[in-house]
Amino acid sequence: MLIDTHAHVNFSAFKDDAGQVIKRTLSGNVWLVNVGSQYSTSKRAVEMAKLYPQGVYAAIGLHPVHLSEGIFKAKIDAEEVEVETREEEFDYQRYKALAQSEKVVAIGEIGLDYWYKPKSKVKQVDFKEKQLKVFLQQMDLARELNLPVILHCRVAHQDLINNLPDKVKGVVHCFTGSWLQAQQYLNKGLFLGFNGIIFKLDLDEIIAQTPLDKMVIETDCPYLTPTGAEGRNEPLYVKYVAEKIAKIKKVSYEEVSRVTTKNAVKLFNLHESILSSTN
Repeated sequence: MLIDTHAHVNFSAFKDDAGQVIKRTLSGNVWLVNVGSQYSTSKRAVEMAKLYPQGVYAAIGLHPVHLSEGIFKAKIDAEEVEVETREEEFDYQRYKALAQSEKVVAIGEIGLDYWYKPKSKVKQVDFKEKQLKVFLQQMDLARELNLPVILHCRVAHQDLINNLPDKVKGVVHCFTGSWLQAQQYLNKGLFLGFNGIIFKLDLDEIIAQTPLDKMVIETDCPYLTPTGAEGRNEPLYVKYVAEKIAKIKKVSYEEVSRVTTKNAVKLFNLHESILSSTN
């Protein structure tokens, strides 16, 4: 079996068929963690997870791009689409209350994103400071609740690394940094998450050097559809990521499946009975 550790079936791209997508995901022996990017999608992830006794979990958090109002471009497959964001203030107590559900397994996705930024230098500085403030508040929430974190980072790896504690439980989602940065994250105890981006960027050497027991796999659906699949990405397509990792690391697909599933169970403290199917 496989675990998609970073899905967005709670996003509007799946508003018409989320139930069908999850049904075929579970039937395909894949479990998933739906990840929130603001309060509304975090709440939807929790509500969705509650519908299933096992196999569907939720992460809640405020993504850095939702700290400002405007339009940015996000990649879905080969095309860029415009996404309108509404500014949200981080409400610690509101997110804490949402995290009381036993289906919430992480705080995320949270982090720093310098890819899309205001035009003026003054506003850029202010936006970076705001991102860092909210990121640290969410790290505090994760510590209080003893939950791992799902970290988002674009063009900000060193700032993120510099503001992480020496040891932290979590994953750097959609890792695209350098090997030096990968080592810094690994030394802090973090896992690296790989998804369909590995078909678009040359991350072969980083994957080859990253120990299998320090990585998890994901889709980031509906984005980043892997080569070999078509159209909107979905959790079942995590198998393509596992297949490519197996090829790069010169191990069997079954080994990648077994170890990454075990890693996800450990990271998110999922039901221990799943381990019997990975041995």
